[in-house]
Amino acid sequence: MGLTARIRTRDGWAVSHAVVTVTDTTGTQVLRAEADAEGAVRHPAPLAPGAYTVVVTAVGYAPVASSAIVTASGRAEVGTVTLARQGGTELPAPGPWTIDPAHSTVAAVARHLGISSVHGRFTDFSGTIDIAAGDVTRSRVEAVIRAGSIDTGNGMRDGHLKSADFLDVEKYPEITYRSTGVSAAGADRWTVHGALGLHGVVRSVDLDLAHLGTGPDPWGGTRAAFRATTELRREDFAMNYNQVVQAGIAAIGTTLRVELDIQAVQGESLPGA
Repeated sequence: MGLTARIRTRDGWAVSHAVVTVTDTTGTQVLRAEADAEGAVRHPAPLAPGAYTVVVTAVGYAPVASSAIVTASGRAEVGTVTLARQGGTELPAPGPWTIDPAHSTVAAVARHLGISSVHGRFTDFSGTIDIAAGDVTRSRVEAVIRAGSIDTGNGMRDGHLKSADFLDVEKYPEITYRSTGVSAAGADRWTVHGALGLHGVVRSVDLDLAHLGTGPDPWGGTRAAFRATTELRREDFAMNYNQVVQAGIAAIGTTLRVELDIQAVQGESLPGA
């Protein structure tokens, strides 16, 4: 075996999408190998004796470079290489996490009269996050929002939003989101690809996601914080109602900005549940 290595995060999880590159003293690449699902790198080709530079890279992690001396055996045993998240923030531990509605916000912002914004939020929702071991891109998210819990701070406006002109909560009581994939978008940032079910229509919707950190809570558990945003077009979900005021300006904007501030607790249920 010419090259062997184990690629791990700081908390010991395998980095299955890591790539190991070996260059000689002239800077010429002599070997490139990818980690397997367990974060192990094994390349059978022996190396010529001499000094080499070993560089380990992975999307979302800071690269690591080290020196290696290959003897007559032709083997380069790199050992365990620990990668740190870019930006210094570690990912939550793999496994299930449960969204805590009491410490999370599901909000939406719409333009009003073309000059200001109306802010609303949903007060009744639940969801789960499953962080995949070794490869965050295989993680999953599912959430359910009770459409009738919309609250904009104005009872008359909320009643209209619940009517058939908009959410039609009697016919479509739930808003659902199920992820179909995750892709890296930078340091501690990802794009969550998924299907949003709203007002009887299901469409693909991407969320711009940032991981804000992980830490212990006062109740003996572990929590992770995320922020996600996206923009929706009402007409994509068959909500075409509008009222045009003077100069052709719509009373309510055709787009909706969704802002999610999520706190999740490690485990399959919330404390006390």
